[in-house]
Parts: sequence; C-alpha cells; structure tokens
Amino acid sequence: MYVAKIKRSKYYQIVYFVEGKRTTYSTKKTNEKGALQYLQEFKKTLVNPLGAVSSVLQKTCTQNKLTLSKFKDEYLDYARPVKSKRYIDSIAFAFKQLVSFCGDISLEEINLKTIDKFIYSTFHRTQRGAHQYYRTLKAAFNKAVEWNYISSNPFTKVKFPKIPKAFPTFIQEDEFLIVLSNTPYQHLKDIFTVGFYSGLRLGELVNMQWNWIDFFQNQITVKCSDQFLTKNKKERIVPMNEKVRTILFNRFNNSSHQHENVVFYRIEGKILYQDAISKQFKKIIRKSNLSDKVHFHSLRHSFASLLVQRGVSLYVVKELLGHEDLATTQIYSHLQQKNLRDAVNLL
Repeated sequence: MYVAKIKRSKYYQIVYFVEGKRTTYSTKKTNEKGALQYLQEFKKTLVNPLGAVSSVLQKTCTQNKLTLSKFKDEYLDYARPVKSKRYIDSIAFAFKQLVSFCGDISLEEINLKTIDKFIYSTFHRTQRGAHQYYRTLKAAFNKAVEWNYISSNPFTKVKFPKIPKAFPTFIQEDEFLIVLSNTPYQHLKDIFTVGFYSGLRLGELVNMQWNWIDFFQNQITVKCSDQFLTKNKKERIVPMNEKVRTILFNRFNNSSHQHENVVFYRIEGKILYQDAISKQFKKIIRKSNLSDKVHFHSLRHSFASLLVQRGVSLYVVKELLGHEDLATTQIYSHLQQKNLRDAVNLL
C-alpha cells in the first residue's frame, strides 16, 4: 500500500490491492506529506482485530465498481476539450448502443464474450456502424486501462469481421461541368469548383476566411481557430490552380475585404450551413442524372482521383489532402494501374 499521483486527479491516491485487483482511494491531499499522514490513518481503519475487512474498505470496493454510463460521462468530460463535436456525439451513441445491448453493467463485467456478441449482432444490422462502434469503444477502453479501471482492454482481443472495401465515388471533369450547368446560384458554383480543384472539405470551405488566402504565393492555408478546427487539428497549405485563383480573386474584388470574413456566403459575413449545401448538391446531382452515390465529399475524392490518374504520387496527394497516414490515401491506389502498365511498357 502506497500513495501516488495519477493523471486524472490533482489529489494523491492511496494504491492497494483487493483480491489481486489494483484499487485506488483519494486522500484529498495535494501534497505528499499530507497524503502520507492520511495513509497512516487509513491503514488503521482497514482491518479489525479479527482480520475482517472493514466497512471503509467494503465501501471503497463498491465505489470502484464503475458502471458503463458513469465511465461514459467521465470519458466524455475528458474528450470534449480535444475532440470535435461530431466525434463526441459518436462516443455517446456508441456507449448508448453498448448499454442497450448488455445493460449498465460495471467495466469489470465486460468480457470478450460480451463484446463479441455485441459486435457481431450489430454487424448483422449495419457493417459500418459496427466498425465505428468498435473503433470508438476500443479507444475509450484503452483510456480505462490507462486510468487503472480495468487491467486489459477486451476490445483488443476481438477479431472484427472483414468489411468489403469499396472504391471511393468520384466524377470526371466533363461530369462536373454538367453539375455546374445545373447549379442555380453563383456562390454554390464557386464552392463546388474550389472543392473540385482543391480537395478541401466542406467544413474547410464554409469556414474559409480571407486571411487564409495568399494571392502572391498562390496558396490557401487551412487554419485552425477558436471557431473552427480541421479534422486532424493541424493546419496545412493547399496550392491554388488558375481556376481556383480566378474564382477567389473575383470574390475578393466583390467583397468588403474584411480579413476575418468568410469567403463564401449569400449574405456577406454570414457563414453558410454545411447541411444545406450538402442537400443542394445532392439535389443538383440527381437533376444532372449522375449516380446517386455521388455526394459533396465526392468532390474531394474527384480531386485526389484526377491527380493520381495523371501520375501524381500518392505521397503528394496525401499532403494535399491533409491525411495523417498514407494508408488513408491508399484508397486511390487502384487508379495507378494504368500508370504502372504504361511504365512497364517503356521497357
């Protein structure tokens, strides 16, 4: 039995073992000397002369049976400052599904059999949903291990069913011109075009400000701020081709040049709603008689696909898209086959 500091608390904790399980109890002391004094008093209360476990220890053991819902609340408090709202919502929903399946049991009661049944029953209903729950809950339970709530993560032992990999949906330039011809508003035409020729995400486009644009260097710096964070919380530079530069320069000449105003708007200074743009894009896709699989994010896929088809390295595409891992960019590798065949034919 000893005192130690842990990451999740400002107080020193008494660390001891009950039936082989590591257990902690707060001293409510922030200095080591006070914590050591508390430890001495605590030891006196643990065991009575007959060797029976005292009510203090029994109460402590009961308190350490952390339920799924309580752990979810603690994990969400930890994640909110560093994760996006969308990811926070996915955490809450994944826990909701797990509790609905097995009840609000304690973390200690979660075992491999329970997780296997949960994942496979969910997989039967929704393959991609099951995969998202698996990844989200696995990360949460990794944190539970770090916080000494459980000794190992049962999710790491689950063999997840394979999901058939589908190639990303994209459109060619001639199809994109059809989309533009069916787009009624200029601000939408501009957003679609910049998205198609820059690979920027919709969130990045609607939050783009004039202080992101450098017409001298012909580049866009996707910036993080208190109001907007990129998907991986990192800034990146995206060069502008002539089409993108012309659109942005024309919008600049027609704006009030406020440095922190958004670039794309219907009413200047008012940020556009992403959902509204996505729905309008989908409506235009259907009007253009293109595949119903095409959605706004397909413009980003189209940008990457066109680059790969024209011989651009996947490493370069990775940097332009802002992917952290090359494995993410590998979804476009099948488009390199023609380039590989052409290279072999040179021999």
